Order: sequence, then C-alpha cells, then structure tokens
Amino acid sequence: MLRSGLILMIRQKALAGQSPYTIGKELGISKNTAKKYAAGDTGQHRLKGRTRPSKLDPFKSIIDEMVQNGIFNCVVIYEHLQNLGYTGGITILKDYVKDMRPARNSPAVRRYETPPGKQAQMDWGITHYLDEHGIVHKTPVFVMIMGSSRSKYVEFTKRCDFYSLLRCMVNAFEYFGGVPQVVLTDRMKTVIDGSEAGKPLWNKRFEDFAADMGFLPKVCRPRRPQTKGKVERLVDYVKNNFLPGRQFLDVDDLNLQALEWCRKVDSKPHGTTGEIPLHALQKEPLLPLPDKAVRDNYRWELRKVTRDGFVSFDGAKYGVPWQYSGREVRVRISGDKFEAYDGEVRIAHHKVVYTSGRIVWLKGQYEGLAERNGMAAPFSYAKQTDNPTVEIRPLSLYDRVAGVI
Repeated sequence: MLRSGLILMIRQKALAGQSPYTIGKELGISKNTAKKYAAGDTGQHRLKGRTRPSKLDPFKSIIDEMVQNGIFNCVVIYEHLQNLGYTGGITILKDYVKDMRPARNSPAVRRYETPPGKQAQMDWGITHYLDEHGIVHKTPVFVMIMGSSRSKYVEFTKRCDFYSLLRCMVNAFEYFGGVPQVVLTDRMKTVIDGSEAGKPLWNKRFEDFAADMGFLPKVCRPRRPQTKGKVERLVDYVKNNFLPGRQFLDVDDLNLQALEWCRKVDSKPHGTTGEIPLHALQKEPLLPLPDKAVRDNYRWELRKVTRDGFVSFDGAKYGVPWQYSGREVRVRISGDKFEAYDGEVRIAHHKVVYTSGRIVWLKGQYEGLAERNGMAAPFSYAKQTDNPTVEIRPLSLYDRVAGVI
C-alpha cells in the first residue's frame, strides 16, 4: 500500500497528462502501479476476484480536482457531488478521500543545528514513581542537553523552584566540563518575570547567575516549544526509557543511576548526528567554569530556623542549636550530608533523609535552654569582685562638684 502523499502525486501527474511509464520512472515505482493509482483503485471482490463498479467512479475526477484545491472536508465534497447527481453514500467518499488527506500534525519546522559549544537546552519534566506501599508520587526531573554533541545531563529533585534550578544548572555545567555560550529554556517563572514589547524581562537573580556563570540566557517564542525540540525529546526519553521498571533507594541513588545511564547512552552513536556524544563533547569549545567559590555560592539556600530549633528542607526537618531559633541560616546538601552554616561557621550537619515529614535531631540541640529560659541573647549583669578597681581622680574635680571653683 502506497502512502497517501505518493498516491496524490501520482494522480496529480496523471491529470497533468503524464503517462504511467513517465510517472513510474519519476517516482521510482512500476508502470502498472502508477497506472493503477492514476485511474483510481477500484479494488478486487474478495470472493470472486472481479472488479466492482462504484457509484463514486464517475465523480472521482471531480473529487481529485477538489482535493488538489485543498478541499478535504467530505461533507462539502458530498454536497457538491449531490448537486451533480451523485446518489451514493458519504462513507465510500470518506474512504476514497482518506488516502489523499494530509496528516494531522503540528506545522513543519526547519531543523536548526547549532555550532559546537554554542548552545545548551534545558527543561523540567514531572515523573512518577511508586513507593514501597504502592503509593504514586511525583518528582521533578531537570534535563539539559548540548545542542551540538547531544550530551545529556539528568537530575531528579524534590522541588523545581529557583534554588533547585540554579543548583542543577551548576551541576550540569560541571558534568559537561564547561559552560555553553547560550542556554535556551522555555518561559518559566524562575527565569523571566514577563515580557515587554516582545522582549523578556529577566528575573534579576537569574540574570545575575547567568552573568556569574558567563552564559547568555535565551527563551523560546511563546507557544512554540518545538524551538527546543532536543530537550523536549529528552524529557520523553527519560520518562519512557530510563524510568520504566527501575528500582532505587532514594533520590541520591536515583541520580547516580541517571548519570550512569547518561554516560551509557552517550557512549553510542547518536541517531541524528552519527557521532558518539561523549566524544563529540570533548570537541565542543565550552567557556571555562567560574571559580569553585562562585559555583558553590549557588548551592546554598537561606532558611529561617523555627522556634523549636529546626530547619525545614525538602520535606524533612533538621535540628540546629536552639540559640539560632528565629534567625536565618545558610543550608545546603553536600554529598549525602545536610549542612547548616552561620556565616562561615558550620553549626550543624546531618545525614540526608529523603522521607517527607522526618525529624532529625541534633545531639545537644537544647543544651542550656532551661538555664537561659529559652533566651539566646546574653543577659546584662553587674559583676562582683574581690579586688575592685578604684578610679583616681584629681582634687580639682571635687572642688568643681562642691562649687568652690
């Protein structure tokens, strides 16, 4: 069975007066096949092998002409044929037009290939998994792909907020070994605050981050997600190829498996480029990574300590010394450890837990709380001493006080 587009081309050429031999030579098919579809396939009787005439036969040339003029609505064609004397039904008409109808899909777009090192595309996806009790949970997944080499980075998170976005981007740049010139994303609220005169109004903090990392941010046109088709396909690839049937202990274990999977699939020739993505990545002239201190700065988050001395992070509560109650501290995940800092001083660290609602206590968390009645600020006291210091004053001071001078 030929494709509908090829059948339409055969009929168009036949109406233009070309012979079946010429049509077959141009389209790479046999002369008999061209002759068959040029005249319209009448079909064989399944029982006796005889051709059956159709009420539609006298009107097929008219239908072909209407289709060539872009009329595919069978109701419109049916009404027109009835005015010309057609007495058949609409079903047979629909069957005839079906093979000539263009596919219903999104508009065609031009393939856009970027030079090496020029662009990376990033996006979020929402995935699902079952816990040990059979309950379905959602978890965001961050994906980034290099436009030229097609090298991939995948990271699952608890949240897809601003802090998580920057942390994942830093991790991706480190995984690739450099920073692309341009990072393309959709119009997410963590990236832009809106638009004015068709131009994006960048989120100030994201703009600062882009300047520190050295890349130029770029967003897709409104309602045109195919602009970043490479990363859109990667999100589906993760959902359909990486996750099904996979088992993991926690998010950290899942991310280790995701990176191993990225390296595995990127070690095979890519279907479009024909190159091995990991090898092609080595040829991409990426911008150098900023200093580690700059990168680490975007791995921190600010959290306010509760009155009972806990910091909430990714659904769990971690204890810190009670003296920090009500204050803001800097927190981060470093490996499998949760760390809380006051400036440059680490005040608490715990093993990360991935179960929401868990409370992790700090040893000695409330030490001294009862004695100080829960007040962290130092009390103001007078001080008793065995050897008081006597201030020596000049005699003229006493004369002034007495009013002699």
